[in-house]
Amino acid sequence: MYILFKCLFFLPLLLISSSNASKRPFTDTQDNRDISVTEKFGIGFSLFHGSRDKDSESDSKPDSKLEDRGSDTWYHKASFGFFGGSNSDSGSDKSDFETNYLGSWKLDNPNAGVEAMQLQLMPNNKVIWFDTTALGPSALQMFQPPNCPKSLENPAAEDCFSHAVEYDIETAKVRPLKLGSDPWCSSGVLAPNGDLVVTGGYNKGIRAVRIISPTPNSEFKETINVTASDRWYPSNAVLDDGSFIIIGGRNVFDYEILPPDTMKFQQKLIGLQFLSETTDKTADGHPIENNLYPFIFLLPDGNTLIFANNRSIIIEPRTGKLIRELPVLPGGARNYPATGSAVLLPLELGPDNSENVEVQMLVCGGNSHEAFILVDNVKEPHRFYAPALQDCGRISVTKEDAKWEIEKMPSPRVLGDMFILPNGQVLIINGAKRGTAGWEDADDANLTPVLYNPKKPSGNRFKELAPTTIPRMYHAAGAVLPDGKILLAGSNPHSRYIFNVKYNTELRVEKFDPPYLDPALSNQRPVIIEEGTDKKLKYGENFYVHIKLDVPVLDASILKVTMYAPPFTTHAFSMNQRQIVLKIEEIANNLIKTVAPPSGKIAPPGYYLIFVVHRGVPSKGSWVQIIS
Repeated sequence: MYILFKCLFFLPLLLISSSNASKRPFTDTQDNRDISVTEKFGIGFSLFHGSRDKDSESDSKPDSKLEDRGSDTWYHKASFGFFGGSNSDSGSDKSDFETNYLGSWKLDNPNAGVEAMQLQLMPNNKVIWFDTTALGPSALQMFQPPNCPKSLENPAAEDCFSHAVEYDIETAKVRPLKLGSDPWCSSGVLAPNGDLVVTGGYNKGIRAVRIISPTPNSEFKETINVTASDRWYPSNAVLDDGSFIIIGGRNVFDYEILPPDTMKFQQKLIGLQFLSETTDKTADGHPIENNLYPFIFLLPDGNTLIFANNRSIIIEPRTGKLIRELPVLPGGARNYPATGSAVLLPLELGPDNSENVEVQMLVCGGNSHEAFILVDNVKEPHRFYAPALQDCGRISVTKEDAKWEIEKMPSPRVLGDMFILPNGQVLIINGAKRGTAGWEDADDANLTPVLYNPKKPSGNRFKELAPTTIPRMYHAAGAVLPDGKILLAGSNPHSRYIFNVKYNTELRVEKFDPPYLDPALSNQRPVIIEEGTDKKLKYGENFYVHIKLDVPVLDASILKVTMYAPPFTTHAFSMNQRQIVLKIEEIANNLIKTVAPPSGKIAPPGYYLIFVVHRGVPSKGSWVQIIS
């Protein structure tokens, strides 16, 4: 009877699967075996699958090491499954596709010439990055003697080298750029018109503002002595009207707001005692600045969240009025030089498309409060590389009685970057397992990226991905690209460009494919058709995204539209990184009718990448600009 029951139960499922085969987006016979069953009945099957990426020279076993950096290295475990049923992860009725693909790495450029201390993706699909001018030559010569300009730091010397580049993400070509002052440990924003605005730096550049536009052959335009205070190791955030706030710097306990469109304005400083309070001290009273490059975010009520060291406050940015303080995050210090990282999790707009949305902050990694003084300027054998923190803290910023939820990462991490992926998950990448920021102050590179899924239950949110072989620790950076890949560049733990040592000055550029770029999911990836997709958005108004996706039924239960603000990344913090999940009103004839965010408090004016996500698999991004 049992055997007869099994036959009678599975026969209708097999008939359904067979009758729908011609309608399925999958063409591989293995993939065709189960999709109808899982979608209709929520039954999961494992398929043993592995195929070679067309650019890869060899498949990689799940636990194999990466060898050839000149070709793709692909990590794909044997099983590949789909699971139906409800899932809050995508905010829809059907679950995201599940894959055991762990990602792949590819060397994009073997020598870009300039180390990437600070980095910004531009709306023309170029990436601007730059290094300091104060620490000797780079590896990219720009001028030939005797036609070299004078050194910015030593007028008696010449500087024939470039310290900034424009990088083409399609061709990997590098165009050297000129600098008029030193942007060492500066900050930056993408202005509403698409210009990159870089603030502060070192020496003559410590109060400078540099602007470069996303136009062909553009160069930095610089003005010195613009900011009211020295800005070395500050942080920036764009406000709701497109102006931007600059907070802190070394021994600077104030902030100011700059307009987005002019360098001529009335300077105004607002004191911020919080920055003095969050400076650690040694037993004999010497300061430990575990609050540089504070994490700052614009909130949906127009206020500003500031996290420094292990404390966080919310202020009214134009007056400095303290709104409230959040609980202390236990465990250690999180900002430079202890150097953890932080993001706001995606802002999900509700049916009313209002500013009333929950805001959650995620802070990961760092080190102990005293870790920096145990290693910096300490001679061997007395140097001690303190173990990095292995925890993340997550808190609902909009709830006044909220408490930190503590989670444990798979491995310790300091100097790690956190990027919000198009599907709303968070990639934690780069960094070290011991030490702090500073020259020669970190060791034991953390080569294994981690995927964090904020919608899964606590204890199941982290997943380790395919490791790289290139250490990226101090002064590394990266960016989420329009095609969903991750660009990674830089790393220099030395005071000069040094090679043939344990951790070289890193001039190689990589691209990483996250799991949603599994080749087996390629047929599930939507395509945004530029014709028919709106490019200029207005707050609170409908706009349309034209897509192509071969599925039997196209509705909001399997799709979401995300809007991503590309950040300025330096020292493990991606300033102004922001993702909004938009409200979908209607889908008809492959045209998605959605609604722009209600105001600049949710999405400050400027350029964003729009992605259409099909059950966790994103399209390539399309640039849009939102204006008042």
